[in-house]
Amino acid sequence: MKQGLMAAAEKLEKTRQASGTAQTDAGSSERKKVALTFDDGPNPQYTPEMLAALKKKGVKATFFLLGQEVEKYPEIVKQIQEEGHLIGNHSYKHEQLSKLPMEQACSQVSRTNDLIYGITGVYPSYLRPPFGDWHEKLDCEVNMVEVLWDVDTLDWSSQNHAQIVEKVMKNVQENDIILMHDGYETSVTATVEIIDALEKQGYEFVTVDEILFE
Repeated sequence: MKQGLMAAAEKLEKTRQASGTAQTDAGSSERKKVALTFDDGPNPQYTPEMLAALKKKGVKATFFLLGQEVEKYPEIVKQIQEEGHLIGNHSYKHEQLSKLPMEQACSQVSRTNDLIYGITGVYPSYLRPPFGDWHEKLDCEVNMVEVLWDVDTLDWSSQNHAQIVEKVMKNVQENDIILMHDGYETSVTATVEIIDALEKQGYEFVTVDEILFE
């Protein structure tokens, strides 16, 4: 699995163990886990549609939000939180962090964290850098967990329902993180089909923290 774990990982794991959420029932038959993640939101039209679809299916997902969109649609950010999904940071403007001066790269992250905190009362612990491109020197500046992905649906490129579903079904494995976006109608409809298909194969959908720390 492609992910970078920084200093925050140890703190998060200790918190989970202390609360008992990292414990499993040895007598139960565990289902295979997979995480749906959505980048670049919130989108004023399709994020609410995605939330409605996830609620109907009883599925929790992870939303990596852009700060500039958070500023525009705070009510959708609040809805994401209230409906039990995990919120992560996707920078402020979707710029390639490794190509920015250190101060600007840190500002992209910290500004978005502050915006999300101002709406939800919670600072994000998870960061998905745009393009999956991390600035190595930021490790000492940003105390967050970097989250990349295992299956890239390329839904933003194809905007083709069938291709998105096929991409997942051909490549997904247990404990994978699936990359999607919540800004397209085809991504919403494909998500519903993906959920149905993977649940039939014995998968359950979790947020990324359950993939990374259990």
